[in-house]
Amino acid sequence: MATIVRRLLLTLPVVVLVTLMVFSLLHMLPGDPASVILGQEATPEAIANMRETLGLNKPIVMQYFDWLLGVLQGDLGHSLVDGSPVSGLIAQSLPVTLELTAGTFLIVLLIAIPAGILAASRPRGWIDYLCTIFALGGMSIPHFWLGMMFIVLFAMNLGWLPASGYIPFSEDPLGNIAAMIMPMVATGLREAAVLMRMMRSSLLEVMGADYIRTAYSKGLKEKSVIVSHALKNALVPVITTSGLMIAGLLGGLVITETIFSIPGFGKLIVSSIYKRDFVTVQGAILVSALLVVLINLVVDLLYVIVDPRIKLGKGTG
Repeated sequence: MATIVRRLLLTLPVVVLVTLMVFSLLHMLPGDPASVILGQEATPEAIANMRETLGLNKPIVMQYFDWLLGVLQGDLGHSLVDGSPVSGLIAQSLPVTLELTAGTFLIVLLIAIPAGILAASRPRGWIDYLCTIFALGGMSIPHFWLGMMFIVLFAMNLGWLPASGYIPFSEDPLGNIAAMIMPMVATGLREAAVLMRMMRSSLLEVMGADYIRTAYSKGLKEKSVIVSHALKNALVPVITTSGLMIAGLLGGLVITETIFSIPGFGKLIVSSIYKRDFVTVQGAILVSALLVVLINLVVDLLYVIVDPRIKLGKGTG
């Protein structure tokens, strides 16, 4: 319990630092932010109105606390393009990316964990070689190319799945699954290859420990040794890699969303940058950064569950 409280307290200054960095985003634009947003042809009156809209005519400290107060109330500002609340735009696009991330990571786990265990339990066997070939292929093939090949094969040639688009799960569950399965698999195969190699190497290292040899000497079967003794300790680096992977997926699915025309979070950020909608970009980056902080916190808390040394206060905590 003390470890959990300590992790939560350590997260608070990180969150404050994130808000400071995101707030500075608008002010790091070269020149006057209002002029940059409106362009060179903007009139002085328009620039003055934009500065007032953004609150740039106030002292910088007051601007930060006004913005932070709005963030704490769920107000991330309004889009400079159409005046829509930024929180509403994020609320529309973020669940789509979260669904894509969760589905992709589920595919990663279903492939990587069993394959890594099988490869580690039979090192230099034919299963290990097959898993190694899969890992090399998965890490070598770009996921955007694989996504396009999936579209050509399963959508255009076979007609089994829709080529692009998104259908909310609440409207049509089967249609949602059909639309999301190709982007999930196309992205998940590469990530599964990475996690499988991590699972294999971590488990092989644990299998060489003295307590594992002692377990075998007691007559325990291989399955019992792996599941009851080796796997739990081998999962610690896997959890770390998984946390980094999920954080990377949340921010890196924009290519997948573009290929499959999925209205997700990454696509919102990119389109806002093209439209010079820096208020939306600011709000989206803040949410993205806070999600990464939350993921790191969850990973730290999972260490408490998985690693007994951390429970005793002797580990990294």
